[in-house]
Amino acid sequence: MPPHQERHYSHRSGWLRATVLGANDGIISTAALILGVIAADASRNAVLTAGIAGLTAGALSMGLGEYVSVSSQRDTEKADIAKERWELANVPERELAELTSIYQEKGLDHELARKVAVELTEHDALATHLTEELGITATTRARPIQAMLSSTMSFAVGAALPLIAAALVPASSSAAARITAVLAVSLVALLGLGAGSAYLGGARLGKPTARVVVGGAIAMAVTMAIGKLFGTATG
Repeated sequence: MPPHQERHYSHRSGWLRATVLGANDGIISTAALILGVIAADASRNAVLTAGIAGLTAGALSMGLGEYVSVSSQRDTEKADIAKERWELANVPERELAELTSIYQEKGLDHELARKVAVELTEHDALATHLTEELGITATTRARPIQAMLSSTMSFAVGAALPLIAAALVPASSSAAARITAVLAVSLVALLGLGAGSAYLGGARLGKPTARVVVGGAIAMAVTMAIGKLFGTATG
């Protein structure tokens, strides 16, 4: 019989979380920044400069933040792995009893739980204890580089969409036309992101998509209002 190869949606959780977070943040933060600057009656050059700065700073910040946070998680995992390895080498009977207790809590009687614990310990003691005690598996292990690259690239791609929309609007166009273009592209992008992440995560499209679109719309509206007030106050 071939080894177990079945994949589940949770296997995607690591890179999917970082990718969705990065893209969502990139679209919303850059669109909100651009809309806020437009609402403050800034020039087209100022709008594009702000957008490029937002994309660059946001992508680098997002990537570094993911790397630092996931590295901290990895450090904790390494400490737990070292602890389990020491315990298996120095107090194996206690670890076997602990594993037996875990299987009893899952519904096995003591004799069967002990037998399962013994056989799995002989097969791969460390991997068994990491999985059963700590929930650490090859799939769930922290991957800082993967998280950093996923979030950085997805932020940059997401941020590029409202920036391109703002750049394609002719310089002679009104502020209202620029706002409409950026809003339209950003909302469509958020709609696609919400639907795509729901599909990849195996969820229904409705709620995940609504969360992304409504949340982004609120953020952009608030930033536009602040930009408008700031522009009026300094105008």
